[in-house]
Amino acid sequence: MTGHLLRPEDWPAKYRAAATLPMALAGLPRPWVFTNGVFDLLHRGHVQYLQAARAQGASLIVALNSDVSARGLDKGPGRPVQAEQDRVWVVAALEAVSVVTLFDEPTPQALLQRLRPDLYVKGGDYDMSRLAESALVASWGGRALAMPFVAGHSSSGIVARLRGTGPC
Repeated sequence: MTGHLLRPEDWPAKYRAAATLPMALAGLPRPWVFTNGVFDLLHRGHVQYLQAARAQGASLIVALNSDVSARGLDKGPGRPVQAEQDRVWVVAALEAVSVVTLFDEPTPQALLQRLRPDLYVKGGDYDMSRLAESALVASWGGRALAMPFVAGHSSSGIVARLRGTGPC
């Protein structure tokens, strides 16, 4: 992950490397809401989703798939469009977000295990009962919740329109 190679001043104040998260979160009010994703080409659907997630608790932790992790998600060629550092800056600028971090693995399970948030949220296009992360969070008494999906707003749709392969 490139985060270890950059100087701390190259990152926004809300960014925390995964190794420093437990200490950083100690000062955040609970309940903690945790979500994750690529958040490439931030759009209205992302912003509404993150606002709704934050409304579920006192602090919102956003774990972004690193570039390495995002490439493994089969989002299509040339994805992510925005580099991880740029995605961190954009997500960190949102008022609803308390802390942003990056993870290299395909899923945030290891990070969830270390942090033990009170609530794990994903977009309404996910079946929470099928996610291993939901069962993991439930194992310490947390909850998993699908937030309403904002139809017609997706990074993949934006990329398809820009490439001329999707509806205008």
